[in-house]
Amino acid sequence: MSVLLDSNAYSLLMRGDQRVGELVRGTDRVFFSVVVIGELMYGFRRGTRLQENMDILRLYLGSAGVSVVLVGQATANYYSMIGASLRAKGKPIPTNDMWVAAHVMETGAYLISSDSHFEQVDGIAWTRIEAT
Repeated sequence: MSVLLDSNAYSLLMRGDQRVGELVRGTDRVFFSVVVIGELMYGFRRGTRLQENMDILRLYLGSAGVSVVLVGQATANYYSMIGASLRAKGKPIPTNDMWVAAHVMETGAYLISSDSHFEQVDGIAWTRIEAT
């Protein structure tokens, strides 16, 4: 099984959240959307520990079993299907999360997130981790 971490799940993992840690340890591969990396870097730039957080992220992304997923044509296709489906249902979600969901579809990974709006996206497997 593989997982894809949303930015909030990565943050929980880095704070030592046992629930996220157990989910990650039980997988063969951790996928990381380039969109999530952008969200994290934006948050780092708004904080007071930019370099420390960037170094930790860089080390994590270089770990065995961690793969960065880039946006390509397949991602764009899934994004368009997700967007059209959500619009038809009248259930929009944030744009970045549509890209994250597209990466989940593309990789076949299991999404870990604390955002409940992913329940609106058909065709993805995910678990909601309550932020503590």
